[in-house]
Amino acid sequence: MHVAHFIQRYPPALGGSEAYFARLSRWRRDQGDAVSIWTSTAVDLSAFWAEGGRRMRPGISRDEQLTIRRYEPSNWFARRQTLKLLSFFPHAAWQCATMTCNPLSIRMGLDVLRDEGPCDLVHASAFPYTWPLLCGLRLARRKKAPFLLTPFLHLGDPDDPRDRTRQVYTSRPMRYLLQAADTVFAQTEVERDAIHDLGVPADRLVLQGLGVDSGDCTGGDRVRVRESWQVDERDCVIGHLANLSHPKGTIDLLRAAKIAWEDVARFRIVLAGPAMPDFNRFWRSFEPKERVQLLGPLSEDQKRDFFAGIDAFCLPSRSDSFGLVLLEAWANGKPVIAYRSGGVGDLIQHGDDGLLIRCGDFTGLASALSEMERNGERRSALGAVGKKRTEWEFRWEDKLRVVDEVMARVVKGEVKVGV
Repeated sequence: MHVAHFIQRYPPALGGSEAYFARLSRWRRDQGDAVSIWTSTAVDLSAFWAEGGRRMRPGISRDEQLTIRRYEPSNWFARRQTLKLLSFFPHAAWQCATMTCNPLSIRMGLDVLRDEGPCDLVHASAFPYTWPLLCGLRLARRKKAPFLLTPFLHLGDPDDPRDRTRQVYTSRPMRYLLQAADTVFAQTEVERDAIHDLGVPADRLVLQGLGVDSGDCTGGDRVRVRESWQVDERDCVIGHLANLSHPKGTIDLLRAAKIAWEDVARFRIVLAGPAMPDFNRFWRSFEPKERVQLLGPLSEDQKRDFFAGIDAFCLPSRSDSFGLVLLEAWANGKPVIAYRSGGVGDLIQHGDDGLLIRCGDFTGLASALSEMERNGERRSALGAVGKKRTEWEFRWEDKLRVVDEVMARVVKGEVKVGV
């Protein structure tokens, strides 16, 4: 079978949807499929809309028998303002093309219209980067092939009716793509129900979820990395791995930590991942910096050390549909703290394998951070339950076989295309 994958970025770019599609592409290749990945050249998210972000070379290459087609995002003067103005034209497909966050590539759009290669199925991800998804949909319709979509829908704060994240992820262009898909993969029951409410029939929805391979994230050197962080073994270290930003909860974490520190808590924080502009602005005036370690983006070996070195993991994010890093923390036996937001609130079992805090509750988050410092037995107990869950509930082979089952239905003609 010839499969086309459309994704906004592809490794070496870091991110949950990127890592999932890389694994899925290798899995499909190992099942005997010919897989082509249509993606941007961007390594950093900022390369979508600015000249300064890191990029790969454009063009077609092969990596482990996978064909990777990388397209340069189009940037021009006043790009954001131009796209914002154009997006007011009331046509859903047009609005998909004019999302300001898009890795917009005219060449990708032209290539899907003239590609003459075989294509039996198109699978695309992830919201809100709608340009690659729209291109994938166009290719699927041209080839009369099924269009599968893994949106990773971010639902934000469930208690805020005006939550900005939810408004973006459920906006008209997103609904258009969801309703156009022949099959939509949801990661949690909360996401599945939300997608159904957006007009996708139940028979087109598949509950999947993500997995974790402990070999990818465990086995780090705790002693070595904590020495490099200059922390004593008796010190409690809270870790955070994400795009450092307000949506990912980095700023909320530091604000809550400051409250806890003013109340005599002594834990340290280690932040890993690329820094976004809103975080950099916040960091310039944040004090006390001496209790926070900034690591930047991590290699695979550095990620293993990171999880070995921390004592608890915190992700007070408003923009995660699942939170693959939470599984990685659990695989290392670390307890997790997160906001009760979107799919994350559906994933964590409060009080059993982690702690859930109401979005924006800095006092509650500070209390949870302090509890992780004070109570080592509690940390161990929560982490042990999470680790056990990864061993039976979140195995990659089980999750990827869900895709196999859908593709088997495609081959049998059980999926109606373009309805």
